Amino acid sequence: MKLTNYDIIVRPVITEKTMNQMALRQYTFLVHPDANKSMIKRAIEDIFGVKVEDVKTINYQGKKKRVGMSFGKRPDYKKAIIKLAADSKGIEFFEGFGA
Repeated sequence: MKLTNYDIIVRPVITEKTMNQMALRQYTFLVHPDANKSMIKRAIEDIFGVKVEDVKTINYQGKKKRVGMSFGKRPDYKKAIIKLAADSKGIEFFEGFGA
């Protein structure tokens, strides 16, 4: 399956912790579970026009849930923390949120 840049980046993560990380030029996104670090870096640079210095990824297993007698599981997901280079501009999408 061929992933486009917009398939790789699912959505940004907007929390109090990620807003504090923006001061350190770090932005957090949910990404496609099959995407690797180089694919994520290229997608961020193409979509937002910034220069990425580092990409850290975290894989999460979905929690097990129960409704009545039925058992199920939330989907697994992957999160990426993007650190921008010092000479890069910020991501405008996040500018309206707090910090």
